[in-house]
Amino acid sequence: MGDMLANVLVNVASDYYNLEKKVQNLKRKVELLSCQESDMVARLREEELHPGKRRKSVVKYWLSEVVSKQKEFESLEAKVNQNSPISRVTLAKRADEMIEEVTGLLDQGIFSEGVVLDFSETIEEKFVTVEWRGQAFKENLEKVRMSLLGNEVSSIGIYGMGGVGKTTLAQCIYNELKNETSFCSNIFWFTVSQDLNIPKLQNDIGKALNLDLSGEDDKHKRAAKLGWALERKKRFVLILDDVWTPFLLQRIGISPSLHGFKMIVISRSLEVCRNMECQKYLKVEVLSNEEAWKLFMNKLSYVNRLPPKVEEIAREVVKKCAGLPLAIITMAGSLRGVIDIYDWRDALEDLKESCVGQDVMEDEVFPILLCSFNRLRDPMLKRCFLYCSLYPEDHGILRHELISNFISEGLMEKRRSRQAYLDQGHKILNKLENVCLLERCETLQELGVKMHDLIRDVALKITKDDYMVKAGLQLKEIPEEQEWKEGLVKVSLMWNRIEGISRVTSPKCPKLSTLILRSNPLKLVLDSFFLQMRGLHVLNLSHTEIEYLPSSISNLAELNALLLSRCYKLMFVPPLGNLKALKELDISNTVIKEIPQGVESLTNLKCLDTIGSRIVKISSGILQGLSLLQRVTLPRLMTIPIEEVTGLKQLEEIQGKFGNVHDFNIFMKSQPRDGQLNIYNIQIGESFPYLYGIGLGKMITFGIDSLKKGERGTDEITLPRNIERVHFYRCGLCSCLFDDIQQLNNAIELKHCYVGNEVGIEFIVRLSFEKELTVEEEQQSRLMPLHYLESLCLENLPNFIGLIWWEVAPTVAPVPHGHFSHLRSLTISYCRKIKKLLPRSLVQNLYNLEELSVNSCAKMEEIIGDDESDGGLSAESNTNITLPRLKFLQLINLLELKSICKGTIICHSIVGIRMKSITKVRKVPLFLLPLNGQPSPPPSLKDIKLWEKDKGWWESLEWDQPNANSVLHPFLDYVWNARMLQS
Repeated sequence: MGDMLANVLVNVASDYYNLEKKVQNLKRKVELLSCQESDMVARLREEELHPGKRRKSVVKYWLSEVVSKQKEFESLEAKVNQNSPISRVTLAKRADEMIEEVTGLLDQGIFSEGVVLDFSETIEEKFVTVEWRGQAFKENLEKVRMSLLGNEVSSIGIYGMGGVGKTTLAQCIYNELKNETSFCSNIFWFTVSQDLNIPKLQNDIGKALNLDLSGEDDKHKRAAKLGWALERKKRFVLILDDVWTPFLLQRIGISPSLHGFKMIVISRSLEVCRNMECQKYLKVEVLSNEEAWKLFMNKLSYVNRLPPKVEEIAREVVKKCAGLPLAIITMAGSLRGVIDIYDWRDALEDLKESCVGQDVMEDEVFPILLCSFNRLRDPMLKRCFLYCSLYPEDHGILRHELISNFISEGLMEKRRSRQAYLDQGHKILNKLENVCLLERCETLQELGVKMHDLIRDVALKITKDDYMVKAGLQLKEIPEEQEWKEGLVKVSLMWNRIEGISRVTSPKCPKLSTLILRSNPLKLVLDSFFLQMRGLHVLNLSHTEIEYLPSSISNLAELNALLLSRCYKLMFVPPLGNLKALKELDISNTVIKEIPQGVESLTNLKCLDTIGSRIVKISSGILQGLSLLQRVTLPRLMTIPIEEVTGLKQLEEIQGKFGNVHDFNIFMKSQPRDGQLNIYNIQIGESFPYLYGIGLGKMITFGIDSLKKGERGTDEITLPRNIERVHFYRCGLCSCLFDDIQQLNNAIELKHCYVGNEVGIEFIVRLSFEKELTVEEEQQSRLMPLHYLESLCLENLPNFIGLIWWEVAPTVAPVPHGHFSHLRSLTISYCRKIKKLLPRSLVQNLYNLEELSVNSCAKMEEIIGDDESDGGLSAESNTNITLPRLKFLQLINLLELKSICKGTIICHSIVGIRMKSITKVRKVPLFLLPLNGQPSPPPSLKDIKLWEKDKGWWESLEWDQPNANSVLHPFLDYVWNARMLQS
């Protein structure tokens, strides 16, 4: 026992006195281990440059143990330096243990069997993707693949609504790129998700690169290490899925300019793709009807066709899915194996009755689409989005109409001017389009938007307690009284077949702020109907057949907007003096004959629309008191009393008729200098109704005798600088348009000009250049309105002889390059003196011309002729002329026309040619492209319509190219009715 105790004491003493020696021994071994670690890391870097090489798990473990022992030694050494007598023995024992552990790591670090595994011969990791691929899917796949393989595009943004198949497309792209040897299998996929976490994303990328970042807290060093690792990959593709919030790639360690770097960003938002600096964008659209059906049948797993009755129902089910792949796959999965027709009917009925449909649809589809709404963040965007659900399913909505409704409803942030509201509205719609909650669509009038059916279902689900929407359902009666819940905020019954409101006495809806009954054949509304709707802010009865408004409307004290446009039978509106909150009154296109009683006291009124009504006079003082008016439209039957509008300092939009130029000038001079009319359609004097009825824009029409000498006095005409469209109709113009109206020379935004029935007009513009222009003079000419003019229509001008009058001697006088260079449409009709339409030097400017129409000009001899200055002796008289965008050429009733052009006209974009009674022309100078040694028709040509009586003339024409007549023969269409030439 004593010997044992003695040995223990000796060992303790040895540990106590030899601690420093043991620590020094351990330090040498740790330093040797660090050197071995450096060699190992260098070896791994070299090995992993080769495709398919991955470090062994045992190597990963060894490296982690080395790091661990290094940290432990640093801790041990620090404690030894504290020189605590109590712990010296314990520390010495730990030093002995670590010496053994480090020695083991040194022996293990040789790795004679190698440090990496070779996976180059094994199957690459790939996504399990869909087997069914429609045509659009295949086209998108190929577009992205080719872009990534090329050198021009390094980053692509793939966007579209939730559930449309963006991720599926990207997974297929991932698999395709795995087969491409050019990227050495360096295809990396990372899901970002809604809550962007840069450190986590760095860690994920680090793991894919076998780079351990767990021990590095400094964000800059983490990014530097990642950047270094990626740079060594030479060529790689980074796919970022489900990106909701844009971020700088440099934050995670990626330089976009890195050679060989390619990136795909997948998002629901175009804005996110833009902010991620993608160079190319691809929107994934919903499926076509046929592709939707094929996908449904594929997922339904039916070997044979469905029974006819079941197929009919199934197609209705697919239609309700509105082309959204996620919805189609979900519905197909829920109906897989269902045979009984009763089950199919029930499924369809369930879809029709509920917002989203069966539980499986609600569980799978609704949450995904709801995410897009929740991510809007901005309450204003949410309000405007939900408002769109008040329209019928699959209904295109005009942008300007929707924005006007946003203003009426007070959905947007407050702005000082109406133009600012309009700008804000367009910004909102653009954002909703960019995140794929709205779709852009073409309407008959202008660009519009619409909601995808399932997106609309989501909106209705969100608003089910606040909105009652029964729009476009062909209802003949308004909903039953029990459906009018007390908590309703908005009710839309638009686009139905409701003829009268008599069944429901008075719905109790104290919170109701919006009631939309527009586009119904509504004739009658009971007076009691509005009694319990005292909180109503917007009442829309537009496009109905109502004749009289109920008197109870006079008591809707909180009403902001009363919309009665296109109530073509409306004759009477009750007194409105109590509606002190009213900001918008629209009685346009009604048969109302007087401004409603009490309007003069509506001091908050900002919009008053009466155009198209029967009002012929406004009583003195009515408009003067409405100082906040921003928009006024007045019927053409009345002349604007100048004293009524000169005090309207907030006016931004006006449509109406001034009696003469003097009153118009007074009005223009009364406008604030720092402000400017943004939208206007002003007529001066009398004119044709169709010229007045074009609609709001930036347009002024000078009517009968309004510019006649003696009528306008000595005043210069005060035109708005932003005028875009100007019409002259029998107004009394003199010989040269731009001389007569000097202010046109400052109208650099002028795009459309019409001149009709003017006896005095001879030219459009006078040029007096006697030498070629300098660069400065050329640039100055581009500031003239003729540079921006897009359409010019000249009709019934008996003394008109040419577009340009030259005030020079017969020397070189070229048309300045800026003149008419934006012209897209040129129409000349019933101008009986003009002999030559276009001088050759002018044609070189017409590279944007799309339509050229010349009709009934009795003395017209040439369409394109020589310049006046060369006397017809130019060496270039017979050279080719190119009109690269010309689509339609119409030459009608030109009995003296001898030449269309000396030489040949090259216009590969031509779509249609119309010719009648030009029988003195011996050659149609259309150049036909040679194909295999033979002339071929222009690729865009659809038809050549000729007057039936001119068949012999056509067949006798001379052609520069052999077989030209036979080549064009399939396109000939002989017509006997002059109207058919216009189609």
